Amino acid sequence: MLVETLLLVTLLGAGIVMLAPDRYAGKLAAGISVIPVALTTYMYYVFLTDYNGAGNALLSPGEVAFGTQVPWLNLGEYTVQYYVGLDGISMPLLALTTILTTLAIVSAWTPIDERQSQFYGLMLLMEVSLIGVFTALDFFLWFVFWEGVLIPMYFLIGVWGGPRRKYAAIKFFVYTNVASLVMFAGLFALVFATDLTTLSLPAMATTFRAATGLPTIAGYSLATISFVLMFVGFAVKVPVFPLHTWLPDAHVEAPTPVSVMLAGVLLKMGTYALLRFNFTMLEATARQLAVPLAIVGVVSVIYGAMLALAQRDLKRIVAYSSISSMGYVILGLVAFTPLGMGGATFQMVAHGLISGLMFMTVGVIYNTTHTRMVGDMSGLADRMPWTVGIFVAAAFGYMGLPLMAGFAAEFFIFQGAFDAATLGASAPVLTSLAMFGIVIVAGYLLWAMQRTLFGGFKLETDYEVGRAAFHDVAPLAVLLLLVIALGVAPDLSLDMIQHAIAPLTGGGA
Repeated sequence: MLVETLLLVTLLGAGIVMLAPDRYAGKLAAGISVIPVALTTYMYYVFLTDYNGAGNALLSPGEVAFGTQVPWLNLGEYTVQYYVGLDGISMPLLALTTILTTLAIVSAWTPIDERQSQFYGLMLLMEVSLIGVFTALDFFLWFVFWEGVLIPMYFLIGVWGGPRRKYAAIKFFVYTNVASLVMFAGLFALVFATDLTTLSLPAMATTFRAATGLPTIAGYSLATISFVLMFVGFAVKVPVFPLHTWLPDAHVEAPTPVSVMLAGVLLKMGTYALLRFNFTMLEATARQLAVPLAIVGVVSVIYGAMLALAQRDLKRIVAYSSISSMGYVILGLVAFTPLGMGGATFQMVAHGLISGLMFMTVGVIYNTTHTRMVGDMSGLADRMPWTVGIFVAAAFGYMGLPLMAGFAAEFFIFQGAFDAATLGASAPVLTSLAMFGIVIVAGYLLWAMQRTLFGGFKLETDYEVGRAAFHDVAPLAVLLLLVIALGVAPDLSLDMIQHAIAPLTGGGA
């Protein structure tokens, strides 16, 4: 019942916070959000000690941790269940969700100064849906949570965002909602073509993996067509090139705590769904299309990094770098090796922490200087030493500094992809091209830091620059410690991840 407790506590907390007076809402929301963190920490400990050998939730449903399966309703001939549970893929992402939500709420205390009850209530409501996405094992239930994330995010951007907030919110909603329809069409084309009577994700995986004699359309197998439709639907959420254009607008206009959740968790919904649906349910098709998928990933790495290099807004720099980082995930997944696929899943967690830290640090700088433009400020290191120090550490984490989570994730991906059988002779070439993205990342981050943080002090806006408040710096310090902890001891997550992906990679380690 622990998953149900997580959902119920967070949902009730969202309602309580929305009804609370504004002056108490931020502290109350932070206090309530600590409960899911504590519960998830306990679940993580139990998983490590009692369930570390748990299998894949879709391929080994009998080994799912914290599972609950109850009949719910019938949709025509299909049975829908309340079916939740965790494995080594979803457990780290659940922990990422609860931790980042609490830290994002604390980081909102300074910038959010109006309609605070509604803001914090919507943040907790979004957390409910995110928890559901990573724990649901029935498609109908999963899809309710998947779409449920859009509603609070739309209002968080559209009400509390920047000058073009309405445009960014509508663009985000339209892109992601249309993508969901494309994905839905691809999945149910397969459902209707098979003898499924339940929408359970494990049942879908078993049926799709064993399906034979599927019809062809214009010479292409239905499995291939469905795979492409689902990939496009999920790729918008990741996002990958060329389906990324909604992301910079959403990040720039969203308030910083919302950008933290968007980059840290919402983008991982896309890669998580790709792993669950495309690479698990349609493994054979994924292996056949590995090379073109890897090319998409490598192009996203280079293109996202080049776009970041051309930006002058610190938020846009971090936003475009997320496109680059998610390209590494695609490359790792298509490798179908323990290190490649394990590293890709580990990268979801590592990037969630590092991107959240980067956005949060940019937010603290903006709260003080009221500008994010590189040319408008310089020499902040003397005035904001703690914030700048953490920003530099986070940037080096993004660049793959050893003993930080980003280095571990990218090293595993590169090692796993370099000689991947699915990529054939192109594996070393594609991996080497992806590695070149690190050089570009170093270029734009070092350039931005040199211009804004060091040298003589200059500020175009008329604001006094001093040390940030403790409640602004504390979340940064916590995130940095987590980034270092996973970099020093990646097995805290990697072991459970590799147990879960073993059925996809042949069981190797």
